[in-house]
Amino acid sequence: MKIAIGCDHAGYDLKKEVVKFLNEKNVEVIDCGCNGESCDYPDIAQKVCAEVTSDNVDRGVLICGTGIGMSIAANKVNGIRAAVCSEHFSVKYTRLHNDANVLCMGARVIGAGIALELTDIFISTQYEGGRHQRRLDLISNLEKQNN
Repeated sequence: MKIAIGCDHAGYDLKKEVVKFLNEKNVEVIDCGCNGESCDYPDIAQKVCAEVTSDNVDRGVLICGTGIGMSIAANKVNGIRAAVCSEHFSVKYTRLHNDANVLCMGARVIGAGIALELTDIFISTQYEGGRHQRRLDLISNLEKQNN
């Protein structure tokens, strides 16, 4: 598996923890920034989403203070299904039912322990397909209509 990861300055310390965790699981990581400097989260979200939509990576992870800004920015990119998650149930079911391809987390909302558990669920849970595909097709149609 290959993951693109990015953060703004608020998420930098947590990003380092997630990268270390992914490396320990032998997951290849493409780090799209930042490196602790002040930055604008939409720029980082765009870099990670470009990796995901070009199929350079399997999924993406974005971290900011709340996860919300990253999610809003990421979901503006066609083909991205980003979900802000701060607990186990949501991350599991956003993969199973929504085939979310970007996980957004808030460094000011959750600690490293939960973040690593959520990341593990995100990378190990596969999309169920079936009845859920019809809804993803409807989402894709919405993207096409609004471009």
